[in-house]
Amino acid sequence: MGRRSRSSDEEKKGAPEWMTTYGDMVTLLLCFFVLLFAFSEIDAQKFEAVIQSFQGSLGILDSGRAIEPSEYFVDAEMNEMMTKQVQELEALKELEEIANELKEFLESRGYSQAVDIQFNERYVKLNFLDGVLFDPGKAIIKQEAIPVLEAVALKLADYSENRIKIEGHTDTVPIRTIEYPNNWYLAAARAIAVAEYYINEKGYDPKRLSAEGFGEYAPIATNDTPEGRTRNRRVEIKILNRIESQRVTEEELEDRGFN
Repeated sequence: MGRRSRSSDEEKKGAPEWMTTYGDMVTLLLCFFVLLFAFSEIDAQKFEAVIQSFQGSLGILDSGRAIEPSEYFVDAEMNEMMTKQVQELEALKELEEIANELKEFLESRGYSQAVDIQFNERYVKLNFLDGVLFDPGKAIIKQEAIPVLEAVALKLADYSENRIKIEGHTDTVPIRTIEYPNNWYLAAARAIAVAEYYINEKGYDPKRLSAEGFGEYAPIATNDTPEGRTRNRRVEIKILNRIESQRVTEEELEDRGFN
């Protein structure tokens, strides 16, 4: 009997042939999406500049045809949106750390009841409750308020890249004196008094600070109850995140004609 030959129906070893084709396709798709992701991280303006440098040169494009923005791999609008979201998350993390540090510091000094601290993605807000800094109808900082302002000043010095906004607020109870014809004047005078204290007594750069008076027009509670009016009578110190601080600085320079 002759030697038995290998038959075509003998089971083949290894993966089926279709699996090889499928694996190649999946690999190519993976490379494609990796490239898309890489391009999405490129600044849109820089990418456009690179493309323009090649437009119609060295015979790369037929008949000197230019690449249109719609042909770019980068979706500039999507890239801008993603960049903005990342910046907001970074700002929120930055301000959360500042808020926590301020809370711990003021608690260690025994001033946690004098200042309410909150934050969002734009700023950390220190809310000095009614009566902490000023007597009713006055804009002269009380002597007993100096220690808490000093404590805040010590910690704010750690955030030299962050701009500071000081805001004065009142309730709707009318005021009419020689010094303060209405609540708006009183609110502005209180904000300025705090700003001047940090500038004159603590050596803060005036360019880093701003003072605003909102009067009765930015309430955080109803003015129909004594409790609500108490909450509305306040001074707020807002510590802007670094991105917002840079934006404000650039806008001020532009307004002065330096840009």
